[in-house]
Amino acid sequence: MDSFDIMLYVSYALVGLGALVSIALPLIKSLDNPKALLKTGLGIVVILVLFFISYSISTNEVLPKFEGEPFNLTPGLSQMVGGLLITTYILTIVTVVGIVVTEFNKAIK
Repeated sequence: MDSFDIMLYVSYALVGLGALVSIALPLIKSLDNPKALLKTGLGIVVILVLFFISYSISTNEVLPKFEGEPFNLTPGLSQMVGGLLITTYILTIVTVVGIVVTEFNKAIK
C-alpha cells in the first residue's frame, strides 16, 4: 500500500466524518427547539411520500443491453432509479417555480 492509497482512504474517512457531523450537529442543536425538529421531520416525510409516488409510477423495464455486464441492471433497481429521477425532476421544477415566484414578489413590492 503506497501513500496514494493511504491518502485516498483518509479522504474517504474525512468525507464520511463531514457527512456525519453535518447531519448530527443540526439535530443536536434542534433539540433545544422542538418546533424546528418537527419542521425538519415534516420535510423528510414529504420527500419520502414524493419518492414513494414517483417510485410507484416509474416502470421496471430493463433494456437487454443493460441486463448483462458491466451494468447488471435488475427490474427493481431500474424502478428505483426511475423513482429517484422522477423525484429529482419534480423537486427541480418546484425549486425553479419557487425562485420565479419569489422574484416576481420582490419585483412587485
